[in-house]
Amino acid sequence: MRRHLSFACEGAALGATLDDAPGTTGLLIVSGGNEIRSGAHRSMAMLAQRIAAAGHPVFRFDRRGIGDSEGENRGFEASGPDIAAAIAAFRAAAPQLTRIVAFGNCDAASALLLHQPLPLDALVLANPWTYEGDEQDADEPALPPAAAIRARYWSRLKDPASLLRLLRGDVDIRKLAQGLSALGKRRTPLAVESLAARLNAAMASLSLPATILLATGDRTAQAFAEACHCGTIPVERLASPSHSFAGDDADWLAMQIVKRLR
Repeated sequence: MRRHLSFACEGAALGATLDDAPGTTGLLIVSGGNEIRSGAHRSMAMLAQRIAAAGHPVFRFDRRGIGDSEGENRGFEASGPDIAAAIAAFRAAAPQLTRIVAFGNCDAASALLLHQPLPLDALVLANPWTYEGDEQDADEPALPPAAAIRARYWSRLKDPASLLRLLRGDVDIRKLAQGLSALGKRRTPLAVESLAARLNAAMASLSLPATILLATGDRTAQAFAEACHCGTIPVERLASPSHSFAGDDADWLAMQIVKRLR
């Protein structure tokens, strides 16, 4: 059964949805970016339905200033109180819970790391965001990491069709030059205050079980893999370019989450 509710966070009323189920281990879904709790193309609503059908309650919410929630949207780096309030509301709405696993994609995954410690029992972190600022809104999107560019061009050099396109003049020389120029850039040490460095520190000091999920063809996942060190945290990889695990990738995502809930 799905029901809608609200809870308080620092004086603001936040909208939430509970997909009820009898299980004692529940899933808290933290939305990434400025997405409402249903997710892109209702992906998080459908994920919640699948997880609840497997017997686990699922709680989704809009952080302050998003969707049905009051207050000011201050971004993922200020969302710690929102997540903590959602955990308390989840426990109140599903009193049988003994464990809560939190799932976040993109900057929601980064938020779950940055705001530790939180009263959670495990984390599932997908394609964590490491770019500084709002790269998604830039006129020129950030280039993929050098390792991803090297792999891409190596695969093209082995493809006769790509070489023929180059000879015919069908390749955008400007984009080719831009990509090749990135290969010559040396990898500079992370600044201590950079987001990637802070995520590394958070992962190194993490006191609860976690799993990282990466779509290997996704630019955000590639940047995380190049900049961050997961240490002993297990990493599961899916050969896909889908940042949000769309289409058939949703089956893989649900399987990975259910595995951690059990």
